[in-house]
Amino acid sequence: MSNIRSAKVFVDRNFAIGETDPRLFGAFVEHLGRCVYGGIYEPGHPTADKQGFRQDVLALVRELGATIMRYPGGNFVSGYNWEDGVGPVAERPKRLDLAWFSTEPNSFGTNEFIDWCRVANVEPMFAVNLGTRGGDAARNMLEYCNHPGGTALSDLRRAHGWEKPHDIKFWCLGNEMDGPWQMESKTATEYGRIAVEAAKMMRWIDPSIELAACGSSSRSMPTYGAWEDTVLEHTFDHVEYVSLHTYFNNYASDTAAFLACPDLMDNFIEEVVAIADAVAAKRRSPKRIMLSFDEWNVWYRTRRVRADRVREGWPIAPPILEEIYSMEDALCFGGACISLLNHADRVKSACLAQLVNVIAPIMTELGGPAWRQTIFYPFAQMSKFGRGRVLRARVESETYASRYYDPRGDNDQYYAIPNAPYLKVAMVANEDGGLSIFALNRDLTGEMSVEVSARGFVPLKVGEATQLHHADLSAFNSKDEPDKVSPIQLTGVTVDGERIWMTVAPASWNVINLIPA
Repeated sequence: MSNIRSAKVFVDRNFAIGETDPRLFGAFVEHLGRCVYGGIYEPGHPTADKQGFRQDVLALVRELGATIMRYPGGNFVSGYNWEDGVGPVAERPKRLDLAWFSTEPNSFGTNEFIDWCRVANVEPMFAVNLGTRGGDAARNMLEYCNHPGGTALSDLRRAHGWEKPHDIKFWCLGNEMDGPWQMESKTATEYGRIAVEAAKMMRWIDPSIELAACGSSSRSMPTYGAWEDTVLEHTFDHVEYVSLHTYFNNYASDTAAFLACPDLMDNFIEEVVAIADAVAAKRRSPKRIMLSFDEWNVWYRTRRVRADRVREGWPIAPPILEEIYSMEDALCFGGACISLLNHADRVKSACLAQLVNVIAPIMTELGGPAWRQTIFYPFAQMSKFGRGRVLRARVESETYASRYYDPRGDNDQYYAIPNAPYLKVAMVANEDGGLSIFALNRDLTGEMSVEVSARGFVPLKVGEATQLHHADLSAFNSKDEPDKVSPIQLTGVTVDGERIWMTVAPASWNVINLIPA
């Protein structure tokens, strides 16, 4: 083992980045693979309730701490007819899903999802189809869901058995409409115009809703930047959010670069904020567009080209995109959690993609058990301990340079990360007067001694301190070894007045929750 590194962190309770919004801790359910069928919904499963909701999955969802859930897509939504997923199940049509080359039975739809959200105690976030459909279908869906009654569509919902309106507040205006893989993808101007018209009609029906416009599908898109600028020029007065999507990879088998790549997420956020504020400046407007990072995760092993999907035919709920997450993945994922927290002033909503089986923190076996993947733990801890005021931390840490490989880029496929600090941190002042420390040690071989100077707090003591670490970075959890990678107690954390000291293992994710003494 190399010599131990040292790092220092300075925070003051009075100097904050911003408050974390409860919606920052969201996730995503799409009609894709086994996320719905065999994931959250499996009639006949030993734990299923009368509606077919798996109770073992629900228990894990509650433990995960997800607060808002995006639905029904994703790529799926760009070809979805919402009317197919309501009414008597036996009368619902089966459709070919061109997004994932599957057959969609529509036995689970809008009303079932709302019921599931109520049981799971999460807020629903809905996306409307602005691919094969447009503003008219969007406003009709909103009327069906949110209008109290007395009209054809609201009374149709009541006839279907849902007397009270669903009162869905957060709506996404389409999905990844810049992507050529999307059904009826659009230019920025084409999308901007249709998004404005959909937003206008939807808000006429329900002025209380909040709307998110589609940003770029990724930072590597050839139209990135110009897309956001054009779309917001059209939609600025009609939306509260612009969306961001990113997926991290280790195609290059370079662990150091993989753990550094969440720093590019910081750049992505700050660039989109700059574009949104430039659009506001041209209008001399005090309005600030917030960010909805409604797809993010590690995902690269199970990506499939369209030709592979075609060869597999049109199955119902095939086991696709079932990424198995390692200890290494959990470290990169934890870095992304820190990036989200450290931009709490502008990232007000975020959705881990996805929830169950499909690139997910929770895995299930049909008719069998459910278990936590390695990425489950950083998310659950972020949701549990990340509520409050994110503090503006000054970090003194050695850095390293890396080059992150992303084959989805249009030009240079390597992105330079010249100064990645070995210690990546987020510090959150909790409502009870405590302090939560999220610390990622990106040194692969050496322990790190960390000293925190925290001013402005009442005397503190350690409430909980855990570490996620495994000597084998390729270790993962499975049905047979569900707890192979799981947090253990972090010992040796000491507090003396305003000073906190800890020593963390190499390649480790650490969470320390300090409470009033």
